[in-house]
Amino acid sequence: MIGRNDPCWCGSLKKWKKCHYPLEKNQSLDTSPQSLAEHYYNDFQIILKTPEQIQGIRAASHLAAHILDTLCAHAKAGVTTQELNELANKLHQESGAIPAPLGYGSPPFPKSICTSLNEVICHGIPDDIPLHEGDIINIDVTCILNGYYGDCSRMVEIGEVSPEKHLVVDVAYESLMRACAILKPGALISDIGNTIEPYAVSRGCSVVNQFVAHGVGVDFHEGPQIPHYKNSFHIPLVAGMTFTIEPMINAGVRTAVIDRKDQWTARTKDGKASGQWEHTVLITPEGYEILTPWKR
Repeated sequence: MIGRNDPCWCGSLKKWKKCHYPLEKNQSLDTSPQSLAEHYYNDFQIILKTPEQIQGIRAASHLAAHILDTLCAHAKAGVTTQELNELANKLHQESGAIPAPLGYGSPPFPKSICTSLNEVICHGIPDDIPLHEGDIINIDVTCILNGYYGDCSRMVEIGEVSPEKHLVVDVAYESLMRACAILKPGALISDIGNTIEPYAVSRGCSVVNQFVAHGVGVDFHEGPQIPHYKNSFHIPLVAGMTFTIEPMINAGVRTAVIDRKDQWTARTKDGKASGQWEHTVLITPEGYEILTPWKR
């Protein structure tokens, strides 16, 4: 972790304590020249959430986890990903929520969830092809509830899968949980990727570097970006930050290739398997809270 007297990560040549160091716990935000929230937003485009916002984000995240668990329970051989998409629509509607992916981006994402199978890293589009024994699938759900966002994903193994597929499922899960375990005020964003990549590589896997995690809560994608690979993004975590961790782990090379036709589906360059699990987390004064408590 960067020390108070070390050069600031921003390149100003000032000491960190004189530049981008967070306010001490006993400093009053009212008497400081710039509040911590203003500092993080102005300098990093990071929104530190109010207690009211946290309550709303927590509710949206719990709903996303509930919908995700329900979808994963229905993901079996013979079921199509379009059927999972229709079930997701039904569950959102019954809960008074909106599926955030639907119509998002350019071109507009055409479905309400992402379903990424086998060599698909992320942003897979539901279709009418049935799931088969031996498939692995990542189901990614983002809910908007009362204007707040919750984002999460899980892997499902359909029957018996190959050792390669089982490996990326397990390594991706362990990567996520190891990253969550180091979260606390004062830890650095870089600590997340610097925890994940050495572990994944030690298991013979690679970490995708074309996609990152992100702030979430009052918008679908907020600052900061959260790399899952080794990096020098040395912004300290502080209470009130909400963001995802969603390591994408490949059995082969890390490179993704985007489908030229739909402009969304990202596949491994070498066709080997990919796995991903995702939580939305909150940094608390004492540590962290997983806001999307899905069950593996």
